[in-house]
Amino acid sequence: MLSRHTLFVTALCASLSPWGQAARAEPAIPDAAPKAAPKADAPRVEAPAPAAAPVAQTPAPVPSVAPASDAQAAAKDIPAKKSRELPPLVVARVSADPMPSFSPATFVDTMKMADRYQALAEAGGWASLPPGLVVKPGARDPAIPALRKHLALVGDLPADAPVSDVLDAPLVAAVKSFQARHGLPETGLLGRQTVAALNVPAATRQRQLAASANRQMGSSFPFGDRYVVVNIPSATVEAVERGTVVRRYVAVVGKPDKATPRIEARITDVNLNPTWTLPVSIIKKEIIPKMRKDPGYLARERIRILGPGGTEVDPTAIDWASEKAANYTLRQDSGLDNSLGQVRIDMPNRQAVYMHDTPSKSLFAREVRFHSHGCVRVAGVKELAGWLLEGTPGPTGPASTWGPMEIESHIATNERLDIKLAKQIPVTFVYLTGYATPDGRAHFRDDIYGIDSPIVPMRDSASIPDVATTGSIGPRKPVAAAPAGKPPAPKVRPAAPAGLVPPGLIPNPGR
Repeated sequence: MLSRHTLFVTALCASLSPWGQAARAEPAIPDAAPKAAPKADAPRVEAPAPAAAPVAQTPAPVPSVAPASDAQAAAKDIPAKKSRELPPLVVARVSADPMPSFSPATFVDTMKMADRYQALAEAGGWASLPPGLVVKPGARDPAIPALRKHLALVGDLPADAPVSDVLDAPLVAAVKSFQARHGLPETGLLGRQTVAALNVPAATRQRQLAASANRQMGSSFPFGDRYVVVNIPSATVEAVERGTVVRRYVAVVGKPDKATPRIEARITDVNLNPTWTLPVSIIKKEIIPKMRKDPGYLARERIRILGPGGTEVDPTAIDWASEKAANYTLRQDSGLDNSLGQVRIDMPNRQAVYMHDTPSKSLFAREVRFHSHGCVRVAGVKELAGWLLEGTPGPTGPASTWGPMEIESHIATNERLDIKLAKQIPVTFVYLTGYATPDGRAHFRDDIYGIDSPIVPMRDSASIPDVATTGSIGPRKPVAAAPAGKPPAPKVRPAAPAGLVPPGLIPNPGR
C-alpha cells in the first residue's frame, strides 16, 4: 500500500513541475509553430532583421493522474492532433508610398525628370563610392562627403545640410529616402545593395527615365477612380483609389525568358477555385518530358486530358514519345494544389495573361521575384479580390457582399465560381524602370528584361554603363563585335500589337 501511495505522489509531482508540463506540451509545438521562411536566392536585406520574439507556449492542462506506467501507455494510444491552420504567409517588404507608380501625370512628370537628370549628367553627375563601403550610423568615413553631395543633388538631403564626414541622423534619413525610391529595404545603412545603386551614373538614370516615358507614349489607359497597376520591374501590384495606393501587394512576375507583357485591359471576373488549362508551350516543354519519365505525373497533379467534345482521354492512350498530347486540352482540377491557387482574376487580353494565387507561396518572401511563365502571382490575392468585388452583390443577393468570410466560405466548398464584377476595373501591366511621381521624386528599378540599354559594339561597352547593375541582378555580358567590314546582323523580332509587349520579348503565358 505504501509503495502505491509513493508512486502516486511521485507521478503527481512530476506532472505539476515545469519540466513535466513542458514534456506534456511538447507534442503540440511542431504543429503550432509556423514554418520557417525559405531562404531568398538574392536577398536585398543589408542588415539582419531583429530576432522575432519567442512564441509564448500555453502549458497543457494537468489531467487526472494515473500511475506513471499507465499514463505512459495511455499517451501512446492517443494520436497527436495536427493543426489544419496554414502557416502564416511570409512576404518581402514593399514600399508604403501612397503615390502610385503609374498615374495620369506619370508621362509628363517622367519626361521632366529625364530632362533634370540629363542636366545632372552633363554637369558631371556624382562621384562613385568604394564598392565595399560599409558605414554604421555615427561612424566617420572619407567617402561620406561624396555621399552627402550625391543625396543633395537628387533631393534626398537638403542642399543646406552641414558638411561632415559623419553618418549622422539627418544623413541616415536621407539614405532611407534614397533606398525607398530604389525599392531597397529602408534600413538607413550603407551596404552592398545601396552602394551599387548609388554608383549607377546619372546618364544611366536619365536613360531609364526617358525609356520608361517613351514606352507610355500613345497609351490611352482609362484610369478612373479605381484601377490596378502592375509595375513589372518592381514585381508589385497596386490597387489605386482616387489617386492613392490603398493596397500594394508583393507579386511574382515573368522570368526574363518568359517575360510578363505590357497590357492594358479591364478586370471582368473573379474566379474562385479555378481550374487551369495548360498552354500548349508548357505541354510541349514540361508535361511531355515529365510523362516520358514518370507516367503517373498527370494523375498525381490531378490533370485531365480532354479530347473533342470534352471527353476525358486515358493518359495511357497517348503516345508520349511524340508531341501528339499538344493536340489535346490538359486541365488541372481546382484545389489547393492547383497551379492558379484558389483565386484567379480574369482580364481578357490578347496575351492571355492574368493575375492569380499560387501554391508556391515561398517565392513571395524573396527580394528578386521573376519566376513565373508570364502571368502575375499575387500575395494576398484574396484581399485584392475582395477590393475588386466591392459593390458587387454577394452570394445571397444584392443585400450581401463579398467579404473575407464569404470568399473563404465558398473556397471551402471546392466548387468553381465565376463572379462577374458589377463594374469592370481598368488594369495595366507597365514596365517602368524609371518614373517620377507628382511629389517631385524619381524612382528607379532594375531593368530585369534588359530593354532600356541600346545595343553597342564591344569596344564601347566599357564606357556605357549597364542599367541592370543596381544590386539585384548582375551586368549583362558584352555583345561580341561584328567582324571588320561587316555590320552586325539585326535581331529579327516577331511582330506584336503596339503597346502590348516589351520590345523583343514575346512571353509564354502560363502560371
